[in-house]
This record gives sequence, C-alpha cells and structure tokens, in this order.
Amino acid sequence: MAAAGVAGAAARRLRADPARIHLSAAMTTASSEPAHKFIVVEGPIGVGKTSLARRLCSSLSAEAVLEQAAENPFLERFYRNPRAGALPTQLYFLFQRAQQLSALKQQDLFAPVRVGDYLLDKDRLFARVTLDDAEYGLYEQVYTKLDIQPPKPDLVVYLQAPVDVLLERIAKRGIGYEQHIERQYLERLNEAYARFFHEFEAAPLLIVNAAAIDPLNNQSDYDELLAAIQRMKRGRLYYNPLRSRSL
Repeated sequence: MAAAGVAGAAARRLRADPARIHLSAAMTTASSEPAHKFIVVEGPIGVGKTSLARRLCSSLSAEAVLEQAAENPFLERFYRNPRAGALPTQLYFLFQRAQQLSALKQQDLFAPVRVGDYLLDKDRLFARVTLDDAEYGLYEQVYTKLDIQPPKPDLVVYLQAPVDVLLERIAKRGIGYEQHIERQYLERLNEAYARFFHEFEAAPLLIVNAAAIDPLNNQSDYDELLAAIQRMKRGRLYYNPLRSRSL
C-alpha cells in the first residue's frame, strides 16, 4: 500500500507540473539530434569523395546529394581534348548542380540528414582551371544570372592526396573516359583545391590525409574517420593518422 501511495503521489506531481514533462521531452529530442544535418565531402578527382559520401549515407541513414558526372555528355570529349570540350562540359555541370541544389532549398526544413560529394564553389574552381579567359568570362555571366543559393553545409570534409595517389586510384577504378586524364591537369586541380581550402571559412572544415588511410576498404580506418567527423563541431582540423591518433 505504501508503494502504491508513493507512485500515486509521483503521478499527481507530474500532472501538477506539466513543465517537467515538456522538459523531459525536449531533452529526449535534443539527445536524438544528429551531429550534422548536411555534410559535404570534397576533393580532387580520384580521391574517393563519392565512395566515402555513399558510405557515410549508409552509416548516418542520410540522403545522398551526389553529382551525376556520368550524365554529362561532354565529359569524355573534355578528357580526350580539354580545349575543345571544356566550356560545354563546365556549363552542363553548372546547370545540373544549380537544378539539384535549388530543389534541395525547396524541400522541407525537417528533411533528413544529407551527405553530398560537392560544393557549388567547386564548379567555379574547375572552371578557372579548365577555361581560358574569354570562356571564363562567359561562364561567370551565366553563373551570376542563375543566382544560385545553395544550402550551407555544417561540415565540409576535404580529402587530400598527392597526384601519384590520384592517378593510381583513377586507374584502379577503371572508368574508361577517365583514363585520358593528364597528370598536368590533376596537378593544377590539386593546387587549386589547396588554395581554395587554405582560405575556406564558410563552414567547419576537416582536412583529411586521404593517402594515409583507406576508409573504403579498411573498417578500422573508416570507423576512426567517422568518429572524427561526428566529433567535429567548429573551426578547422587536420586529420592525419600517421602523425596523430588522438583526433
């Protein structure tokens, strides 16, 4: 009887103080919030950004926001003859990305976690590397007219690797048209990425030495990188497991 009396009193106190119920519900909701709502994985061709983005989607039950390079009808022409194919290739990617990101902006604010494999800024980065001055001027006019306002990521994961590693991975994945990519092009692209992220301040940035780990085929590497991603909240952090295992 005493126990029943205590339980009844507790129930009456809860009914009398609904704020406690609301506070408890709020705490439960807060604890279930994901660490990030929109993660973008970036890096040069062959570094493994799309494969990592897909694996993160699986781990985080996230929606994938992936560029559709295989749909670009000018891409193979560009790799075979960069001067002839650069402008149509770049404009196709710009329109494709603008349409995809605009659709995201129109979706529900309570959409699930998303993981993407590109920043829109990457489009301009590639354009500056591949286009001559006159073509880039035309590209900029089109870019400005589109007035794209992409959703802002709350974490960017930048994968770095030397050109030799990129070439090895490109060869290993065996996509036909990519086998025409020239070393000089990758060198210029790698340098452009390094300059861009040296000044990047638009979101928290995790810079990963992707040459030192294999998060796609090595479970331990992936688990450690995933933990670093989930811990990352602000600022800029270099993730180099050969130098430090404490990140």
